[in-house]
Amino acid sequence: MGNTALKDNVLVTGRSRLCLTLLPAAVAFLLFLHFQAWADPLLQEARVIAVNDGDTVTLRIGNMTYRTRLIGFDAPEMGQEPWDKKAREHLRTLLKDSGWNVSVETGIEKYDKYGRLLVYVWTKDQTFINERMLADGYAVLFTFPPNTKYVDLFKKAQRNARENKSGIWGPDGLNEKPVEYKKKHPRE
Repeated sequence: MGNTALKDNVLVTGRSRLCLTLLPAAVAFLLFLHFQAWADPLLQEARVIAVNDGDTVTLRIGNMTYRTRLIGFDAPEMGQEPWDKKAREHLRTLLKDSGWNVSVETGIEKYDKYGRLLVYVWTKDQTFINERMLADGYAVLFTFPPNTKYVDLFKKAQRNARENKSGIWGPDGLNEKPVEYKKKHPRE
C-alpha cells in the first residue's frame, strides 16, 4: 500500500501522518501568538473622548473607557495660569488634528497612584504626542522607572525647547515646575 500504516485501527497515509505530526505544533504556535498579543505593550487603537488637562486624556480602547496619563512629562497644573490652559489647548489641538483617533502603548507599570492608565500616544500621522508636548514647550520632563523607554528622546525634546525658548521656557514662561506647584497645592 505504499506509504501507509495502520494506527489505532485508522489507516494513515504519509501525508496525513505529516499533518498529524505538525498539528500540535501549529496549535501551540497559534496559542503563543494569541497570548503574546496580550502580553506585549504593542500599539492599540484608541479614540479620544476628552482632554482633561495638559497630560491627562480620557480614551476609549476597544469597548473600555480609561482615564489616561501620558508618560514622560508633566504639564502645568490647573491653576498655573495661563500655561495650564495653553498646555491643555495645545494637547487638544494635536489630538483634534488627528481626528481624535490615536495609537497607544502602555507603560511597563500600567497605572499611576490615581488609577490612570499610563500611556505613550501617537497620532495617525505618527506624531509622538508625549515628545511633541515637550518639544513645543508645553511640559517639563517627568519620568519614573520603569516607564523610561523613550527618556533619551524626551530629554532631547526638552533641551531643544529650552534652547529655542519655546512655550514655558520663554520670557513669560512658567514660574515653577508643576511638581513644585503640586506640593504647595495638594489635591483634596
